[in-house]
Amino acid sequence: MSGVYARHAGRAGVLAASVALAAAAGLVTAPAAQAAPPAPVSASTARSYLNWLTVEAEGSSSGYSRDKFPHWITQYGYCNTREVVLDRDGTGVEQAYNCSAVSGSWYSPYDGATWYAASDVDIDHVIPLAEAWRSGASSWSTSARRAFANDLSNPQLIAVTDNVNQSKGDKDPAEWMPPRSSYHCYYARMWVDVKYEWDLSVDPAEKNALQSVLNGC
Repeated sequence: MSGVYARHAGRAGVLAASVALAAAAGLVTAPAAQAAPPAPVSASTARSYLNWLTVEAEGSSSGYSRDKFPHWITQYGYCNTREVVLDRDGTGVEQAYNCSAVSGSWYSPYDGATWYAASDVDIDHVIPLAEAWRSGASSWSTSARRAFANDLSNPQLIAVTDNVNQSKGDKDPAEWMPPRSSYHCYYARMWVDVKYEWDLSVDPAEKNALQSVLNGC
């Protein structure tokens, strides 16, 4: 999978920059917040991408470990990928000298809840790491899996309510969709976009579920 890694390695660290420390306030000034993950492709493009994806039975989980997808890596200064996403997806986020979010609010599009403590928020891998493993990532290099697990260039990472993320686990759209039905189309677009960009396969039930959602967008 060296070709996959080559396409993404240069983009996964796009937010790398120097950190300005405000000594008096003890806060970090990060790069300008985007306030959302990168937008996925349109529904029509997602339908096309879905038809181009390899359809095959889901692979085995044998050998899988989250440790084989190193995360959260340093993006700039003291800030790792989780803290970068918290800053990007939040509103009025202030960070301590070590980049931890000390205040702000986070709206979770999965369930429509707003949270005021970073501890109530998880960073979801839209394509779960175990799902990626079963869809082709088991053959990737560690460097490629690292880039995938910290992908800020595609709609792969999003701040959401922690227990909603935990209920998702490593399920695909045939098994789980966000509680907010109005977000299903956007979620399906994100899912297909990331699978296409990383050349991951879909199983038949997964494809059928995605097709159904995208046809209704």
